[in-house]
Amino acid sequence: MARRPLPRILSSGSAQIARSREIARTAADSATDVLHPLITVSRGLRKLAASARAKWAATPKERRGPTLLLVAACVLVVALMPYGPLLALVTLMAAAAWKGRERPVVRTGPDDAEIARLKGLYEALVPYFSVPEDPAPLFAHGGDWSGAFTEYAFDEDGRPTRLKIAYPPYFTDGEPAARARIEQLLHAKSGRGREYRFDWDEEGNRLVMSVLPALPTTIAAQRFVTVPGETVLGFTDADAVQRTVPVVASDGTEDAPAVVWRTGPRSTEPHLLVVGQPGSGTSSLLRSIALQALAHGDVLIVEGGGTGEYACLTGRDGVLAVECGLSGALATLEWAAHETERRLIAANRARQAGRPAPEDTRRPLWILLDRPGVLGDLAAADGRTDPQELLQVPLRHGRAAQVTVVVAEQFDSADTLSEAVRTHTRARIVLGPAAPDQIAAVLGTAPHTTPTPQVPAGRGYARLGSGPVLRLQVPATPDPYDDATSEAHRQAVLELLPERRDAATTMAIETITVKSPEPAPAPRAEPDPGPAPLHAPVAAEG
Repeated sequence: MARRPLPRILSSGSAQIARSREIARTAADSATDVLHPLITVSRGLRKLAASARAKWAATPKERRGPTLLLVAACVLVVALMPYGPLLALVTLMAAAAWKGRERPVVRTGPDDAEIARLKGLYEALVPYFSVPEDPAPLFAHGGDWSGAFTEYAFDEDGRPTRLKIAYPPYFTDGEPAARARIEQLLHAKSGRGREYRFDWDEEGNRLVMSVLPALPTTIAAQRFVTVPGETVLGFTDADAVQRTVPVVASDGTEDAPAVVWRTGPRSTEPHLLVVGQPGSGTSSLLRSIALQALAHGDVLIVEGGGTGEYACLTGRDGVLAVECGLSGALATLEWAAHETERRLIAANRARQAGRPAPEDTRRPLWILLDRPGVLGDLAAADGRTDPQELLQVPLRHGRAAQVTVVVAEQFDSADTLSEAVRTHTRARIVLGPAAPDQIAAVLGTAPHTTPTPQVPAGRGYARLGSGPVLRLQVPATPDPYDDATSEAHRQAVLELLPERRDAATTMAIETITVKSPEPAPAPRAEPDPGPAPLHAPVAAEG
């Protein structure tokens, strides 16, 4: 059957109909713009009337009479006032306009792209958080993701920045391998190139994944606000520590959360071990520690690499020696061992005599040893003593003698560290890119964050004793004699260096610390004062 043609008015007037619709739409938009104040006021009046009606309905019956009397009195007063009705009308219109204004729509849920990403994460977690024996699984293919993801947040690119996951109680969250699988999966599915932190609540069966901001790299070496016995190792997240120190960064002054290492007789972590990759900032950290230690003590520096990283400290006040060769390193460390013993003996004699420890035993002594593995190889080839063996006395008894040992080594030579260094260095730092198992081998436990693909110099993790693993950014303390150092950082380090000693003082110190110490003559026996009497006479004051 042949199709009949459309009527002429429908076939030839389609363009006129479209034009008429466009004119009508334009007129409606123009009228809306013109009448927008009136529409806003009308909407406000309607909302005010609804509010008044709701309040009247909520008013008890016994209070409605007094309420009406009060309203009538107010209306009478306004009516009798000069310009009262006009002011009341203006006030009413203003209140209606404010009440009827259009507020921006606040999005309360994820959009389609974010829902698709949450569904993908949910489906990826199903094989790990479900078992066939579960009668009501929280995770199931094609299930509801809203019951598993209780909190979520996204960035501008639609990638999750915070995710709170509820998992079933039978998941083995106490096993590091099981937790590592979940963290690796979430890291891959949520987007690489960012650093994530995973907080496991084993009691409540909750996992919170959050994206961490990058630690600032704009803080250079400077005088930190600390007391004697405190050393700022670097800076970390604001919620990881309870202390901040004022610092001067490139963008101004701020209070930065600092990782403070406490040394001295009451310290539980008197010695420090730093392990990192080449160029990760281990030498920069040792320079920062040396500059802070020189404010209240003396420093011995032994550099196994022989690159002259600490030449800027040579001949400075408080720097007893800076050694790069094997012979000088052995002589310096042997002197440090004898000095530790001397301090212990002097302090013990002072305690037995009822006197305070001598002043020279209370001044902190810092031993900074960079790359001892190189010196150990040279000593083994020459048939001489390993320098690390000379550190046993300072490591074991250094806390009581005010002697602090800091050892820095690279990952490829970490197996050459002696047992004494491994045992007595309870403060640990890992710098540079490293695998989770490498970090766990040094710190004793794996960090709760994922490593970043781009690691700046001085970036790593720190753990003091049995405390938590903290992210760490070491303050920039480069070698000021290096041509690649920026002028700002060079001046910052040079301003912290102590004054140079004169030639006579330098020669005297080198005679004591650099040359091989000869056996000291036996000290002249002093009469034993005997036990202190219970009621010793007290000298008169005045």
